[in-house]
Amino acid sequence: MKRISFILGSLLLATPVFAQSVGEKTGVNSTLGIAPTTADFVKEVAVSDMTEIAASKIGQERGNAEEKTFSAQMITDHTKTSNELKALVADGLKGEIPPGMDDASLKKVGKLRDAKASDFSSDFDSMQVTAHKDAVSLFERYAKGGDDPRLKDWAGKTLPHLQHHLEMAQNLGKKK
Repeated sequence: MKRISFILGSLLLATPVFAQSVGEKTGVNSTLGIAPTTADFVKEVAVSDMTEIAASKIGQERGNAEEKTFSAQMITDHTKTSNELKALVADGLKGEIPPGMDDASLKKVGKLRDAKASDFSSDFDSMQVTAHKDAVSLFERYAKGGDDPRLKDWAGKTLPHLQHHLEMAQNLGKKK
C-alpha cells in the first residue's frame, strides 16, 4: 500500500511538469496563450532553428531566385539565434539544446527534400509561413510570461526579427 501511495504521489508531483511539456508539444499552450517553461522554450527554439536551417539549405538548392535569397537570410539569422541561445545555456540557463531535430521536424524536412519540382515552391513557401507563425507565437508567449529574465529579454529582442521573417515568408511568390 505504501508503494502504491508513493507511486501515485510521484506521478502527481510530476504531472504539472509533464503537462506543461505536453501542452507545448500539442499546441495547447499556444492556443491558450500560456508561456512555455524555460526548458520547453529552449528545446522548441533549438529545434525550430535546426529545422529552419535544414529547410533553407534545401531552399537554396531547389528554390527559385526569391526563395534562394530568403533561404540565405534564414540561414544567417537562424544560425545567429542558435549561437545566442547556446551561449545563454552555456552561461547557466536552465534547459538543454537537443542534439538534433525531432521526428516531426525530420519529416517536414524530408517532405520538402522529396517534393516534386512542380510542388517545391508551394511546399516550401507554406512551410515557411507556418514555421514563422509558430516561432512568433512561441517568442511572444515567452517574452510576456517566461520565467527566466535573461531569456525573456532575449525573446523580446529577437521577436521583431521573427515577425519580419514571417512577413517575408508571407510575401514569397507574391512579387509583382
